[in-house]
Amino acid sequence: MDLADTLAGLDAHPWASVSHAYGPAEDLPDLLRALAEGGGDAEEAISELYSCLLHQGTVYSASVDAVPYLARIAAAAGTAEVLCLLGGLAESDDEWEIAPGAVRAAVATQIPLLITLLAHEDVNVRLLTAWTLGHTRNTGAAPVALRSRWTAEADPGVRAELLIALGRVDLSGTAVETRALLGADTPAPLRLAALLVALAAGEPWTGAHHDAALDLLPAREFTVDRYSMHHREPLHAIVDSLLRRETEADREAAFALLEAALRDDRPEVRTEALSASDHACYLSRSAPQRLVPAIAPLAAEYPASTLLGKLGPAAAEAAPVLAEVAAQPNDEAADQALAVLVRVAPRQAAPLLARDLDRRPRALDAAGDFQAPAFPFDPALLAAVRARLATDGLGNNETADLVHLLRQWGGQAAAALPELYAALPRFPYAATAITAVAAAGPQAKREQAGAVLRAAAGSLMVARAHHDLTGESDVLLDAVAKALAAGPREVAEAAQAAAALGATAAGLLPALRAAVSKDAEPTTPQLDRDIAIATALWQIDGAAQEAVTVLASVLDRTTGNQLWYRWTVVRAIRATALLGAAARLLIPRLEQLLADPEKAPAAALALLAVTDPDVVDLGRLAEASLHSAETGADISGACEALQALGATALSTQQRLRVAELAEGDRRIIASGVANSIIREDERLRAILTAICP
Repeated sequence: MDLADTLAGLDAHPWASVSHAYGPAEDLPDLLRALAEGGGDAEEAISELYSCLLHQGTVYSASVDAVPYLARIAAAAGTAEVLCLLGGLAESDDEWEIAPGAVRAAVATQIPLLITLLAHEDVNVRLLTAWTLGHTRNTGAAPVALRSRWTAEADPGVRAELLIALGRVDLSGTAVETRALLGADTPAPLRLAALLVALAAGEPWTGAHHDAALDLLPAREFTVDRYSMHHREPLHAIVDSLLRRETEADREAAFALLEAALRDDRPEVRTEALSASDHACYLSRSAPQRLVPAIAPLAAEYPASTLLGKLGPAAAEAAPVLAEVAAQPNDEAADQALAVLVRVAPRQAAPLLARDLDRRPRALDAAGDFQAPAFPFDPALLAAVRARLATDGLGNNETADLVHLLRQWGGQAAAALPELYAALPRFPYAATAITAVAAAGPQAKREQAGAVLRAAAGSLMVARAHHDLTGESDVLLDAVAKALAAGPREVAEAAQAAAALGATAAGLLPALRAAVSKDAEPTTPQLDRDIAIATALWQIDGAAQEAVTVLASVLDRTTGNQLWYRWTVVRAIRATALLGAAARLLIPRLEQLLADPEKAPAAALALLAVTDPDVVDLGRLAEASLHSAETGADISGACEALQALGATALSTQQRLRVAELAEGDRRIIASGVANSIIREDERLRAILTAICP
């Protein structure tokens, strides 16, 4: 195929009528021409095409129209990079404003052109052709072409990719063939592919599968399906497939495989097993209890210690090994071990942290983690914190950790007030600790702390701390008035502070009203400012109509871009709930939002607060909240809503679904900060259990 045939119709195509990631696709002819010509610009062209047609895995209308040209370029030049792009386009289910499967269908129409490349002399071209054909999910021509090549192909890597591809287009038929490919005489890549296809087909996991998987370890070097956007390491993929079957037998199979790998003598196998174990613990609630005995002896190894830290108290069995390493003079290894011990056994960690506080930055950061449970008080650690806080040249992060520890300890940290006073001028967050510590002390201490905060009240944070401690409002009123003249974020914080003052802040109402945004296309900070102002208007003088008007405006201006503003809308809904019956004009909007799983829990809470109790449909609110939890849209919000509704609002079937969320082995939290996912899952599980004990 010559260049003219390859690019036939390129310039006449209406590219301006279709779009890619960056807008109208008028630049595609030049990019496709540069790619087809194969000159010095071809490498840049393929990079640009990836970026605009398959942007972070998303496909567009222009992706559909570009497929025939890409297929002809690939067939003419046998270009592996172009085949990889075609396969990625076919693989994607992340589609932007196009019919589902449109791009995949476009690639499938090019199968007659692409199958010729299955016999290409370049191994990588053959491999990528098989991979691309598999992702078309075509059950007609693709299986025939792939099976024909299967009988002729000699390269084990290509045969493995052919088997994976056949599994995508003829899963049941291919699964039967995998049973003969598990023996030691089968090349490793092909045996791995056979395991993955068998799992995809739901084949029972047998001793032969277990032995084959163990025999392949370390399996990273035998990676198959390596070009997929969602590719995972082999052991990770096997464990993931077994656990997602959600049967006791398959969980046992996954854990038995991991235990054997964790106890392997080879470090590279243990490293691979620890990575897969990490994933298992995120998926399965029973995984930590089962796997910790095999992980604990490895606690001195970096991958193991990281995982143990995520497990927290569930990994207490590893505390002796961690403490032994943490007590060593080696700063880096000891610091890492102590940071994990802080999360696993904090009381055991406290004296070790006190001894070497200045040389244990990771451990201090773990102890001062704002999202973690409060770190236990220890007199020796208090002395070390005071000494460290008095050191010149501390960075803000370390100062924040030290101050947060003192804030948590409250009155027990009274001796540290001088150090907190000294830190206050350069670090306003110290004001919150001063309030927490002094509030539990004698009147004289409270008065002294109040005087220090009053003198340093140049920021809203310090002024709020002063008000919290003394109940005096003049300092905070002045700080709020100044902040209301600043940017959106400062105004939002000022409005929140004004709301807390209630009627005392009535003099600030004109400034609050003047700060409401009038922009048709506001930014998120501007919308958050308006939400805070609406709340303040209500809490200062009960200005319900004004507050409802502002909140309605926020909802109006976010309607056209629900994805971008989704959590802004949730914050607006939660503000609506504060108004109670005064916000009944917003009931129709709230009811509409029940259909959106991300916003349904907040809408349910708001409707519960706003609607007349005699007419509110509790079953509907429960159903919307349950659906949000089951789809993973807003699990924390859903648990809060279900807790507020209570078991009596749930039908028998709904209570069973709540119990399933609470008692099932599958974790309901799937994303978030690595060190808090498991802890958050356990917190929400406890809430659900209490609803339906």
